[in-house]
Amino acid sequence: MNLPRRSEVDEEEIVTGDLFKDPVNYYELDKPATNAEHTLLSGEVLTLRLIGHSPLWGHLLWNAGRVISDYIEGHAEDFVRAKNILELGAGAGLPSLVCALHGAQRVIVTDYPDADLIENLRDNISSTIRTADSGRISAEGYLWGAPTEALLKHLEDPSAGFDTIILADLLFNHSEHGKLVTSVRQMLKRTTSSRALVFFTPYRPWLLQRDISFFDLARNAGFVVEKVLEKVMDRVMFVEDPGDETLRRTVYGYQMRRDLP
Repeated sequence: MNLPRRSEVDEEEIVTGDLFKDPVNYYELDKPATNAEHTLLSGEVLTLRLIGHSPLWGHLLWNAGRVISDYIEGHAEDFVRAKNILELGAGAGLPSLVCALHGAQRVIVTDYPDADLIENLRDNISSTIRTADSGRISAEGYLWGAPTEALLKHLEDPSAGFDTIILADLLFNHSEHGKLVTSVRQMLKRTTSSRALVFFTPYRPWLLQRDISFFDLARNAGFVVEKVLEKVMDRVMFVEDPGDETLRRTVYGYQMRRDLP
């Protein structure tokens, strides 16, 4: 693919909040959509449509998305079954689709409110979820840190919030950490069992400490943070990128819960 390496994207654009500016020579115009496969723990193979290009990196199926999907599938009783689920920055929506297939009561899958991104999410829903269950999952555009009413209104009790919130490979957006924490704080149900699952890979290993500074903000906002997983993938996503290869192949998984008595 004729994409710049992630290390070539101007770090200042991310730090200063110009996250959604297209990097120079980022994508080819009218690049066609592609497909990616993911094998569930059950052995079933899901085929997801990926948009042809996206300045928001929504055209890739990320390692953390695959790993968190396996984790959710393996812990469906804890995080999915009969629960209300929200995914932020979903891309192709793999974790949300896994939730819908494993007995979630309601799944709201979100990404930046770009028409192509949201339409692609809806295409993946219609191609993956049988008609009888399709009413349980909806795709919506959402800006992190924005008002939450449009998402919460999908719930039977909008005031309750979501049992599980999913964040997969979002922490490289350093300037958005505060908004992400705000969204989780506003929409995670106020119970001892509700969880935010945050999985990521340090694709720029020299910025790992800035990636995990997200959890400092979360603790300051009243969350208890616990590491639950560390998995080294077979290969890196961006072969030519610099930095420690083992770190660039590693997915770290954390869960956050409210600090309640």
